[in-house]
Amino acid sequence: MADNTEILRRRTFAIIAHPDAGKTSLTEKLLLFGGQIQVAGAVKSNKIKKTATSDWMEIEKQRGISVTTSVMEFDYRDYKINILDTPGHQDFAEDTYRTLTAVDSVIIVVDGAKGVETQTRKLMEVCRMRKTPVIIFVNKMDREGKDPFDLLDELEEELMIQVRPLSWPIEQGARFKGVYNIYEQKLDLYQPSKQMVTEKVAVDIHTEELDQQIGKSLADKLRGDLELIEGVYPEFDSEAYLAGDCAPVFFGSALNNFGVQELLNCFVEIAPSPRPVQAEEREVKPDEPKFTGFIFKITANIDPNHRSCVAFCKICSGKFVRNAPYTHVRHGKTVRFSSPTQFMAQRKTTIDEAYAGDIIGLPDNGTFKIGDTLTEGELLHFRGLPSFSPEMFKYIENADPMKQKQLAKGIDQLMDEGVAQLFVNQFNGRKIIGTVGQLQFEVIQYRLLNEYNASCRWEPVSLYKACWVESDDPAELEAFKKRKYQYMAKDREGRDVFLADSSYVLQMAQIDFKHIKFHFTSEF
Repeated sequence: MADNTEILRRRTFAIIAHPDAGKTSLTEKLLLFGGQIQVAGAVKSNKIKKTATSDWMEIEKQRGISVTTSVMEFDYRDYKINILDTPGHQDFAEDTYRTLTAVDSVIIVVDGAKGVETQTRKLMEVCRMRKTPVIIFVNKMDREGKDPFDLLDELEEELMIQVRPLSWPIEQGARFKGVYNIYEQKLDLYQPSKQMVTEKVAVDIHTEELDQQIGKSLADKLRGDLELIEGVYPEFDSEAYLAGDCAPVFFGSALNNFGVQELLNCFVEIAPSPRPVQAEEREVKPDEPKFTGFIFKITANIDPNHRSCVAFCKICSGKFVRNAPYTHVRHGKTVRFSSPTQFMAQRKTTIDEAYAGDIIGLPDNGTFKIGDTLTEGELLHFRGLPSFSPEMFKYIENADPMKQKQLAKGIDQLMDEGVAQLFVNQFNGRKIIGTVGQLQFEVIQYRLLNEYNASCRWEPVSLYKACWVESDDPAELEAFKKRKYQYMAKDREGRDVFLADSSYVLQMAQIDFKHIKFHFTSEF
């Protein structure tokens, strides 16, 4: 058996939310408590020059948004925590969906003024599908927002999950006094500090002391609110939370570092340690002695001085040892890793061993694809998330004839990340890039120029959908390709893709060719 104590102290989770709810600010504060950074950076601020640790790409610093998922690990008390800070913008939703396959639990951040937004709903659906345990953190309590009770009702309604508050705010906005911690039964008075950790005050709620601290009227209101909570919401049940049926709720302000420690303290106690992962062949348990893991994300150029790609591997069972021989299942080859790394966003350190639940970076020179499995000899296949059929398309053209090689390499590495998809039109041999959102094109162009020194330009192409085609009848497939030869393309694996330029054309093709299957995801 593998060493269980190591596995039990692991907590791997993702922070997800709608754009601008405060994910990156929350990650920053968690790192502060974990002692990884002494001074927290801010996403956007005039007075604070330090940018957030997890937004390390140049484009992220400029725009104040996260473009890619960052991985950070630190020790807190006796636990080892792996955080994945995900991008909120729906244009990068794929990256986020993929990340959710590699974590054991999730913290959803909700903006106290805006409540539940569209992207939060979508992400919650993915968590519900996978039965992932969820904790909700209501952020920005130091600004005017909705009534806490209305917020709880909205969370229940919109996210279709039972909620249970484990901390409670005293007033909000400019009158914000602090948070009462229901889980530990302590009062924390609010002292704003953007960059340091402040002290807490413990107060017994039923005594006069509370009146002295916050005043009679607020104290009475707080007691009334707590009675109401106890009456309306069921007792906190960790079983229901682990099954994904009930979500604990915390209130606070990530920017002003308030309510975050309560969240962290409670989280490490109740959150699940690494869970079994379903492979196609069987269920893999974390305490098995043999190593298994899968690649869920590839990032190009973490270090711009070296054109290197890093593949992120989630360890599902056993123990990973440096330089040990492992089987790369798709290629059927044996591979060894001399310098596996752990991350703190961009800073990385080489490690000798890692356990189930950890996320490690493996140097990649084109051997990995998203969804690849590594094992100690057993042939397993973990189910990755499919890539969706893109919604926006543009021709990519080289803007500088001297830089042809750089552009080809850049496109190749960025497509490996799975951020966008490349199709080569069979009729004119032009390259078409398909993405989920508009922002992706800007990011690709920016990164090609800055990281690979290659300039490209986009040309419009009017397409409605790309779908993968296959058929049991080779003659019919040939006839289809002949008739539609202008609209046929190949993807990177050399599979046939039909580029329909309108919904009508797609419907007609489906009616005319009965034996051809049209797929809208790449896993079929």
